[in-house]
Amino acid sequence: MKTTFLFLSLLLWGCGAATEQPLQKTSPEAAGLDAKKLTYIDSAVHLSIQKGDIPGAVVAVVRHNKLAFLKAYGNKQVFPDTLPMTANTVFDLASVSKSVSTAISVMLLLERGQLRLHDNVSLYIPGFKSWTDSLSGRKKNIRIIELLTHTSGLPPYAPVEELQQTYTVPNPEGLLTYISNVKRNNVPGTVFDYSCLNFITLQHIVQNITGKTLQDFAQQNIFRPLGMRHTDYNPTGETLEWVAPTEKQPDGSVLRGKVHDPLARVLNDGISGNAGLFSNAEDLATLAAMLLNGGEINGVRILSPLTVRKMRSVPDGYEPFGRALGWDVSSDYASDGDILDISAYGHTGYTGTSITIDPDSGTAVIILTNRVHPEDKGSLRRLRETVANVVAGSSH
Repeated sequence: MKTTFLFLSLLLWGCGAATEQPLQKTSPEAAGLDAKKLTYIDSAVHLSIQKGDIPGAVVAVVRHNKLAFLKAYGNKQVFPDTLPMTANTVFDLASVSKSVSTAISVMLLLERGQLRLHDNVSLYIPGFKSWTDSLSGRKKNIRIIELLTHTSGLPPYAPVEELQQTYTVPNPEGLLTYISNVKRNNVPGTVFDYSCLNFITLQHIVQNITGKTLQDFAQQNIFRPLGMRHTDYNPTGETLEWVAPTEKQPDGSVLRGKVHDPLARVLNDGISGNAGLFSNAEDLATLAAMLLNGGEINGVRILSPLTVRKMRSVPDGYEPFGRALGWDVSSDYASDGDILDISAYGHTGYTGTSITIDPDSGTAVIILTNRVHPEDKGSLRRLRETVANVVAGSSH
């Protein structure tokens, strides 16, 4: 018995050790990047800080499954006092949560045979209404693939104040009831209309299939296995201590550790398919390396290579929309610059976060800012595209 216990203990320790390995760091030159050219990142970020678009930023570059660049700029807090940005700062990822957590969770269920892309949403959420033609009464069901590509016909957002008056909040089930019955704006599969409601619906599909919250499922199947120790919803402990604040509130307080997105914060109690995940650059670099390496890194496999390729590809018939399965390839929201390969994909977040992954060159670019601190202002598209161009131009 003691021998068996010792064997199991060593086995579990070994598994834990494998998952706790940080992504290997290397010099830009060793990763095939020109260090001198990468200094143009400094100029781009400092210009954005000087213009008042951001208080600071953390930029990371992954190349050939190694962390080749990691640097902090400016401040992570400027109100009520000033705190310098550090490379380990944790950010509210906003809509980057859609890709990093929700979409990967859905793909895990796909490769486990627990759902299909062309399954009707109503199969997993009873009472979820189809699109109905107001004149003819013709109906068309909304499918999982249409949620992932933002072609479901669901409206972009929900009236938070109105729902606060309808339900005692937080009320994830009340929000789902609203989404299940709200008027569909378009025939499913015909119009790209970016919607947070799509990914809140996917959250409930994951939860209904697994019997676990999205937070628990993602932790157990993505973040913990990869050793992403500072990635979570509703952060606590050391992760919370490292969080950068976001927007100043009407009462003078500043959000910190509470998701900025109102739907996620007020109605979904911080655990939401559209937003709510917090993370830092090193954790996201590990996840990006996993995807660049066909779903495996440091001896830990999350997805199969075929699943990764499917996830990052625009489905047949959806080419005009430029959206892959939970990721952006070439829609108007994409901001991966002018040089990276056409196969590059990624996602952006309203708070000022972004991740871009280029499988052709084995490169990922992560830019994390708290653009909405202390006030919601400034645009980051130019910074994102400039940094992507610098990284692509430094490759050799």
